[in-house]
This record gives sequence, C-alpha cells and structure tokens, in this order.
Amino acid sequence: MTSLLRRRLGALGVVLSVVTVGLVATATSAAASQAHPLASSTRFFTPKPPPGSVEQVADLLRAGRYGDAIGIARMIATPQAVWFTSGTPKEVRKAVHSTVAQATAQHAVPTLVVYNVPGRDCSQYSSGGAGSDAAYRAWIDGFAAGLRKDQRVIVVVEPDGLANLPSDCPAAYPGQDVAALTKGRIADIKYAGERILKANSKALVYLDAGHSAWHSVGDISQRLDQAGVRQFQGFSLNVSNYQPTPQLIQYASWISKCIYYVHNAAPNNGANVGQYGNCASQYYPASPNDYGTWKLTDAWYAANVDKAAGHPTSASQVAHAVLDTSRNGQGPWTPPATANYPDPQTWCNPPGRGLGLRPTARTGHAWIDAYLWIKTPGQSDGQCNRGVAGSTTDPEWGGITDPAAGAWFGQQALQLVRLANPRSS
Repeated sequence: MTSLLRRRLGALGVVLSVVTVGLVATATSAAASQAHPLASSTRFFTPKPPPGSVEQVADLLRAGRYGDAIGIARMIATPQAVWFTSGTPKEVRKAVHSTVAQATAQHAVPTLVVYNVPGRDCSQYSSGGAGSDAAYRAWIDGFAAGLRKDQRVIVVVEPDGLANLPSDCPAAYPGQDVAALTKGRIADIKYAGERILKANSKALVYLDAGHSAWHSVGDISQRLDQAGVRQFQGFSLNVSNYQPTPQLIQYASWISKCIYYVHNAAPNNGANVGQYGNCASQYYPASPNDYGTWKLTDAWYAANVDKAAGHPTSASQVAHAVLDTSRNGQGPWTPPATANYPDPQTWCNPPGRGLGLRPTARTGHAWIDAYLWIKTPGQSDGQCNRGVAGSTTDPEWGGITDPAAGAWFGQQALQLVRLANPRSS
C-alpha cells in the first residue's frame, strides 16, 4: 500500500468517524455561581449535523477532495446551538426533551435557541413565527415543558427580537397597531425568559441584543431592561452576524455597565442619572468606524461606573453575555466600491468570511460567560439579492440563487472553513 493511499484512507476514517459519531463529550461542567455559571472546562453539546453537510462531505470524498471533506467534517462536529422555530406546543416539547436528553448522554451543556416570536425578522428572509401572542406563549409553555429540571442549559431568546422591534420596521406590519405589536413583542420575550426559568432554575437565559454595529448602548440596554434582563443571566450578541470579537467584548461590557448605571449610579453623578440616553456608546464619544476611539467610551464607564460610589463589586451584579463567534473570524464584509448595490445586505451571506473562535467558557472576561457557535455555520442567511428590485440572484456568489434561510450553503461552508481565524477552528 502506498503512503499516499494510507493517508487518504486515514483521512477517510477521520471524516466518517466524525460524521457518524459526532464527538461524544466526556466532561461535565462543575456547579458554579451565577457570577461564573460555567466552569472553564465546560463541554458544549454537539447536535447531529445538518443533512446538507453530510451530503457535502460525501461529495467531497467522492471527488478526492479529502482536505475539504475533513474541514467540513470538523466544522459540523464542533458544538453549536439547536434552533426551535416552529411546531405545535406538543411538538416543540418533544423536540426540546429529545435534545436535552442527547446532551445528557454527551455529558454536555446544550445551547438552545428560541426563535418563534410573532412577526419575527420584519418580513425579511427569516420571517414567520407564531400567529399571535397567545399562540407564542402556548408554544413557549411547550418548550419549557421539554426542559429537565435542574439541568444546566443555555437558552438564547429570540435573535433580533428586541433589536428589530415592530416599531423599527412599521412598513412590515401594514394596517396593524405597531405600538401594540411592539409592546406585545417585549412582553412575549419577557414571558419566554420567565417561563423557562420557572421550568428549570439552572437554565442560563440570554435575551438577544443584536450586535455592536447596530443599536447604541443606551437604546439596546433600555430594550433589554424592559424585557426583564435583570431577572436573567444576561444577553447574547452577534447571533448570525460577523462583528469582531474584541468589539463585541467592549460593547457587552458597556451594556452591562449602562444597565447597572441606570439603576444604581450615585446621585452625585449628575441630575439626569437613571436615563439610558446618558450612557456612552460606540457612537459617542467613540466613533463606530474608528476602533481606536473606543477607549473614550471605556473611560466614560470607568469614571461613571467602575470608580463611582455604588459601583459593582462583583461580577454577579451586572448582566453577563454570550457571543456568537461562529462566522466572525474575518469580521464584517465591506462590499467593493464598484458594486454600487441599492442595499449591499452586508449581513446576508457575505463572501470571504471565516469561522471564528471555537466554543468555550474560557473567555478571560468576567462578564462574558462563553463564546458559542449559535448560528449554524454553513446554513444560508437567505436568498440575498443585494437590494436589486425584482432580482432573485446574488451577484456576490456568481449570480446564483442563494439557498433559502436555514438551508445548507456548501460554497459558503467551504469559505468559512478555509478562512477560519484562528486556523484551529
């Protein structure tokens, strides 16, 4: 047998074992306080790979592209979240129960995503959700009923649900009472978090807060507060997006400190203490386009929170965050100046992106509980058309029609693997 054949057979064995077995975990997370809820050695749950990914691995093997096959296999064998997006209350209960049982068998902590709020995604590529607030709450009741009492789980509640309220896109709800819809959305998200915690007091609930290139700190902090974030472990950032991890870490710290400032700042900090509009952000005094200026906003929080009377004395006094690092290894995409798209849709299947940091609870930051792969890398963001009216094709991917949101996008998956940063991803 030649050495080349041995290497190829060895590669094939690695791929097949990864795809069919799925890296069964062997370590459990130690009990910890809510200030540090996950031991640094925490093993996260690896779900079954998406069918499209398995087909891609098989196709790559048949084509003799063993390196690419191994790369995709390693990606899908990395711990990532399980999304719950539809179904009846009974169906979602059974699906959640099955997932947490599988996580127990792996001795791992699962990440579950609740994504079914009415009117989600402002009628964009992932639109849908429950038909009414009442239907959503019944669905959440089913979700919560599927949880195991006292099992450590991470639950991300409604990606973009607060960052993309009905009031942010009223045109998506013609003829409806947008103010009432917005109030209902916030109440639904709060209900979801409360119901999950009631079913499992060890669940770590994170309300989604968009990302660092979107809402100002004060704006998103107020929305989180209205949805009851102080009752929960905290908030999630960058779900299905591409913002760099260092900026997300700073943004998360500002949100945590802004919420604390509004509720706890000493009276001598100014007459308008308690107003979210006073919180410094990535827009002022920092500039969102000049990361070197973000130290100015850091300085504001150092003076008004860290060093002020009544400052937080432990990590348990501020909201914590989890960051989605599944696709941010190369940061956000800037379209070429020559493209001149009506809407470049920088969030939608941007080319040239890479996997980011692998999931871990070893973050080195007291307010960041974990880096997670929340978005399933390799799944499409939708059938992007870069804002060209009437178009169903994507010029950034050679004029193809991108797969529907949530479907496997093999070309993008290969780019994510090849451009991973760090390369160990």
